[in-house]
Amino acid sequence: MSNQAPNEARVIPLRPAAAPGPAPARTDAPARAPQLRPRPVLAPRQAQPATAPVPASAPASKEPLWRDLVGDVLRRERLAQERTLKDVADAARISMPYLSELERGRKEASSEVLAAAARALGLGLTDLLSLAQDELTRLAQVRPGRNRATSAPRYDGMCLAA
Repeated sequence: MSNQAPNEARVIPLRPAAAPGPAPARTDAPARAPQLRPRPVLAPRQAQPATAPVPASAPASKEPLWRDLVGDVLRRERLAQERTLKDVADAARISMPYLSELERGRKEASSEVLAAAARALGLGLTDLLSLAQDELTRLAQVRPGRNRATSAPRYDGMCLAA
């Protein structure tokens, strides 16, 4: 139990208490302007390059992330149906900011959330993922520098990873 009375608040001082003693004498002299210290002279900044040089071994374009592809499909389907974020989010029972983040590829959604968003758009989860796979396939064919003849054989089946 506490040693304090039940209705008594404990006060913690934020500043040290002023030393007891006589108050400073006031004079009727005009207040002095605070003295300003001279500002140091700084050397001008050297311009930094806008972009870092790209090493020759780096690929020309990054491979797209799955969340970006799924978000693009969600946004494209929503806009094709001329529906608002609020309308689809309410139908999917997810928050509007979260749906927006999904569409922008900022969040990695669970399969339950993806299924709910797909249902709200009149799609099944397989439809949503199939559209995202089609987009990934299209982007992979456009990417230069990859030789399909030497890569692993292509499978047309669907692969889901959790």
